[in-house]
Amino acid sequence: MITIGELAARTRLSPKALRLYGDRGLLPPARVDPRTGFRRYGLAQVERARRIALLRATGMPLARIAVVLDASGEVSAGLVEAYWQEQERAHASRRDAVDYARDVLSGRGSTMYEIAERDVPAQKVLFTRRHVTAADLPGFLAQAGELLFSHLRQAGACLSGPVFAVYHGLVSEDSEGLVEVCAPTLNAVEPAERIGLRIEPAHREAYTALTKRHEGYPAMAGAHDAVGAWLAEHGHARGGPNREVYYPNWATAEPGEHVADVAVPFRPRSGA
Repeated sequence: MITIGELAARTRLSPKALRLYGDRGLLPPARVDPRTGFRRYGLAQVERARRIALLRATGMPLARIAVVLDASGEVSAGLVEAYWQEQERAHASRRDAVDYARDVLSGRGSTMYEIAERDVPAQKVLFTRRHVTAADLPGFLAQAGELLFSHLRQAGACLSGPVFAVYHGLVSEDSEGLVEVCAPTLNAVEPAERIGLRIEPAHREAYTALTKRHEGYPAMAGAHDAVGAWLAEHGHARGGPNREVYYPNWATAEPGEHVADVAVPFRPRSGA
């Protein structure tokens, strides 16, 4: 058995970091003296601590490191590769957001997002909603979709159009916004404990089509801003909250394939 100081010396990790990893369940001491509280570690834990430090250098969150280390060799390596692919997609999404912000702030305007118009008929939708931050959003969208799909299956019903999310407030890293995920259907269905039922009114909307490459909060945020700027430029009044429309190929598409739209209902200005 070795002390926390010896473990720190062997791994170049600080005692503070080692205590954190222990408290998070990543590197619990092999023994804790009940009288003094001193921590003792087994020699095998030196290697585990080294691997924690290695994975932290990639930016991986502690909770995810625990999953990686508890997996077998090939599975563990695959989890690291999956994590890095996610990070690369997130970086590409931020690159789009930076390009768009640079164009806007320079006063040149932006041609990144092509805006079009369309009429959307009234439709019956099942919905579930929650206040979320940008960090919570991907998980909520996935959970909400599965909840709505399960309810449709149990009712013997099916979708009559793409799933969409209505943003009743701004979702960002710093604030929560109310997000409502909607599943359109023509079939007879009933509301449930966490699922509501309503009629989404007919409306005209401005929208921009996005490819798989635009997946991720930063790029989507730029698209929301671009549609709003188009409405202001053309003198149209907003007719409802922003929304994102997700097409069935969202999860399997190639980078250049159309997978989603960002849209805003509007009331055309007089004479338009």
